[in-house]
Amino acid sequence: MGTRRKLGRKRITKHRTTKGLLNGSRLKIADNSGAKIIEIINVDHLHTRLNRIPSAGVGDVVSCTVKKGKPEMRGTIMKAIIIRQRKLFRRIDGTRICFEDNAAVLISKEGDPKGSEIRGPIAREAAELFPRLASIASLIV
Repeated sequence: MGTRRKLGRKRITKHRTTKGLLNGSRLKIADNSGAKIIEIINVDHLHTRLNRIPSAGVGDVVSCTVKKGKPEMRGTIMKAIIIRQRKLFRRIDGTRICFEDNAAVLISKEGDPKGSEIRGPIAREAAELFPRLASIASLIV
């Protein structure tokens, strides 16, 4: 038998956390990119059952539309990384954590953050997956 080659991009293994956000969920934007509120329209790299509503958690990349913000940004479809969720989730070490709000950070197609600073704390899970976010974050929890 021959070896089987893995095609596509390298995937970083991510611990499975509780998914607290569905399609249609509205999130605050925690950076200074100009958007204020976004709505999730799809979750990227999610392979699940047919007709199941896509759900996302901390550290997931989502496609979203800007609902509130600068007039030139409103209605555009962008990518975002979820950095906080209200739903309680469990870490590998056994601790349980939740945040006061649902928040995300807008990113470009290359994966770089659009803003230059992040307001409020970000989850350690998101910071480990995206080092560029960790470098501009004010607090990592």
